Amino acid sequence: MEYNTTRGPMAIAEYGRNMQRMIEYITTIEDREKRTRAAKFIVNIMAQMHPQAKETADYKHKLWDHLYIISDFKLDVDSPYPPPPPLTLSTKPELISYHDADIEFRHYGKNISLMIEKAAKYEDGPEKDALAKAIANHMKKSYLNWNRDSVSDELIEEQLTILSKGELKLHKDTKLAATSEILARNKKRRPFRPKENNSQNFRGRKKPQ
Repeated sequence: MEYNTTRGPMAIAEYGRNMQRMIEYITTIEDREKRTRAAKFIVNIMAQMHPQAKETADYKHKLWDHLYIISDFKLDVDSPYPPPPPLTLSTKPELISYHDADIEFRHYGKNISLMIEKAAKYEDGPEKDALAKAIANHMKKSYLNWNRDSVSDELIEEQLTILSKGELKLHKDTKLAATSEILARNKKRRPFRPKENNSQNFRGRKKPQ
């Protein structure tokens, strides 16, 4: 009996050990034409194993790449795509640069800060006032997602002034969306979770002793 601990590692585990053995076998076929036919047959099986891969535009190319990788780049066939260079497995992806600037009010997130930064550059006028109101409403919605109790329009206006460094202000007659309206919309967006069916509550069923 064989155990996984005594077997060699699998190049791509999602295809299974039997697939890896099949690919290892076709590398030993001497006739190139037969080897190529066997490779195409295996690629079709790989596609059937993972039908969701067909949603990607270059899924066939990826399957052939996986075939070469599982064969440890020993497979020599007439492929519709060139084999990937072995160095692709050892090459590390480039690090993604993250914005490390401090966010003064974290519950608003970085996107609102960027919106405020751009809106603050607008010239004074109706367009800038409309942007300030839209951003303030968005801030209020974000605040209520973080703190579901309540928030005053005065607090939102104060924090908008702080974040915009005084460049964005609301008119005295500006009215933001009502807290109750925002909470009702947020409640509707939450996914419905059906209650568990407690069969013991049905009438006529005896309670367990």
